[in-house]
Amino acid sequence: MGEQRTVKFPQEVIDEYAALGVDLPALFSAGDLGNRMGVEIVEASADRVVGTMPVEGNTQPYGLLHGGASAVLAETLGSIGSMLHGGTTKIAVGVDLNCTHHRGVRSGLVTGVATPVHRGRSTATFEIVISDEQDKRVCTARLTCLLRDAAGPAGG
Repeated sequence: MGEQRTVKFPQEVIDEYAALGVDLPALFSAGDLGNRMGVEIVEASADRVVGTMPVEGNTQPYGLLHGGASAVLAETLGSIGSMLHGGTTKIAVGVDLNCTHHRGVRSGLVTGVATPVHRGRSTATFEIVISDEQDKRVCTARLTCLLRDAAGPAGG
C-alpha cells in the first residue's frame, strides 16, 4: 500500500495542481479500496485513463474475477477522468455505474481503459473497457459523474 506509483499526467495538469499545493498522483490514486484490490493507475488524462488490476485476490467463489471488482476498476478509472476534466474547481461524484460482464477470467491481470463519452460543465460520462491479457473484452462499463463545486483545491 505504501509503494510509490508513477502515473503519467500531462505536465500542465501536474503544474496546475502543484501550484495549489496538491500532490496530483496521490489525489487521483485508486484510493484505499483500489489499493487493497491492487489497482494500479498507468496513465491519466481527461482524454484517457488506463489502469490494471490483478485477478488473484479479486475473485468470487467460483474462482472468476468478481463483477464487483470490475466495477471498482471501472469507477476508479472513470472518476479519475471526470476529475481531470472538471479541473481544480470541481470534484467528481459517481451517480450512475453500469457494467456488462462478457466473459470470466481466472488469472492474470486485467486492464481498463476509460474514454469520455460526454464532458459537460455539470456531468461527465466515461466508457470503460476492461480486457484480459489476451486483449479479450471482459467487461464494458459506463460511469456518469456529477461535477460539484469544490470547497477547496482538492475538494476538502
